[in-house]
Amino acid sequence: MAQAPRTPPRPTGSTTARPAAARQNPGPTPTSRPSTARPVLAVSGRRPLTARPVAHPVPGSEESDGRPGTDRARATRISLGSAFAAESGNYFLLLGTVLFLVSFGLVMVLSASTIDSFNDNQGFFGAFLRQALYVFIGVPLMLVVSRMSPQFWKRWAWVLIVGASVLQLLVFSPLGYSVGENRGWIRIGGFTAQPAEAVKVALVVWLAYILSRKRHLLNSWPHVIIPAGPVAGGAILLVMLGQDLGTVLIMAAIVIGAMFFAGVPLRILGTLIALGALGSVVMTMTSASRSSRVMNFIQGTCDYASDCWQPTHGMYALAAGGVFGVGLGNSKAKWSWLPAADNDYIFAIIGEELGMIGAIVVLLLFVVMAVAFIRIIRSTTDSFSRILTGAVMVWIIAQAFVNIAVVLRLLPVLGVPLPLMSSGGSALITTLVALGMVLGIARKPPTGELPDVTPIGAGLAR
Repeated sequence: MAQAPRTPPRPTGSTTARPAAARQNPGPTPTSRPSTARPVLAVSGRRPLTARPVAHPVPGSEESDGRPGTDRARATRISLGSAFAAESGNYFLLLGTVLFLVSFGLVMVLSASTIDSFNDNQGFFGAFLRQALYVFIGVPLMLVVSRMSPQFWKRWAWVLIVGASVLQLLVFSPLGYSVGENRGWIRIGGFTAQPAEAVKVALVVWLAYILSRKRHLLNSWPHVIIPAGPVAGGAILLVMLGQDLGTVLIMAAIVIGAMFFAGVPLRILGTLIALGALGSVVMTMTSASRSSRVMNFIQGTCDYASDCWQPTHGMYALAAGGVFGVGLGNSKAKWSWLPAADNDYIFAIIGEELGMIGAIVVLLLFVVMAVAFIRIIRSTTDSFSRILTGAVMVWIIAQAFVNIAVVLRLLPVLGVPLPLMSSGGSALITTLVALGMVLGIARKPPTGELPDVTPIGAGLAR
């Protein structure tokens, strides 16, 4: 009878360590390849080092479907997924709030604009379709902008402020036209735009660039005023010449907000605020319409058929809504009773159709947005990113506050739209671009001061 061969005894002393993968899986299986790691001699007192095997999908395995090129396509898909992955929860908080406000605003524009759109021979859905087009342009543009680094905006800061100022000058050319007393729009063919909205974006980027470069010198008046004073003041003056007081106030708030987050001392900020208030009084007194609105607001009495028509019917709409509203689409004020129902006074339509609950939801959404901005500011130590985010926050939150306060008759009528919700392409697209810049910072907040770059057109500063 044949005897089974005896297993040779294991050698003692210095031995060769088997890789861990080989001990767990002694032989190749149909779904995996044997490890190609070379064993390394064990050294007394040290852990044996082994090369980590790299897993490659094998045709027929769970990782591959056996078709040529599948593994390469999967690797490409994973790379794209990591490229578009957000880096922080603040990104999702801000993005979700923005998308909700835009969607909510689009629904309310549809409800508020049907009657005026029909009366203007655009059909019931003319204004809504135009606003939907702006949304489909602005939201993808916001996501594209969010992929750009702060260094990109630093490089283009001077070009943006000069280009936006040139656009604002076009309102005084034959391309410009007026709405009421305000000359702030241009018309090229069938396309209309409000260049002051582009000036806001350019002002945010340029102020963040200049103030971040001079962050160690902002305790003295000369370094605060030059060049921020002439350039920012000149941009605001161009808008002021068009008699748009509401936009001028928002731009002044952007300047003060940027300086605050840059660390400018309060004594300097207080003086600038006082000068700005004096300029607003002068601008108000030089216009009969604005001075009449302000005096009527202060005195509490005015002519119902003229100056008080819009604010009075705005209050009627809010009162009719009560707590739960009259129902979406059931507004009576939009039947040509309330001017600018889908624009400056869209908050009144929200209060009428959705009641106090709908109005509170809008307020809470802007509160959540402010919280997201503050979280992003606290997450970065780069001065440019901090100033830019703070300036955009002041822009959007201050504009929302002014619009809602006007509808509630806490402020005189100023003609400022509700951000992300009122109809209008220029305001919506530029606001989404500004939010895209903040989303880019929220995606991966800089943890230190970013290096300075040489901006395009830097010679303009000399």
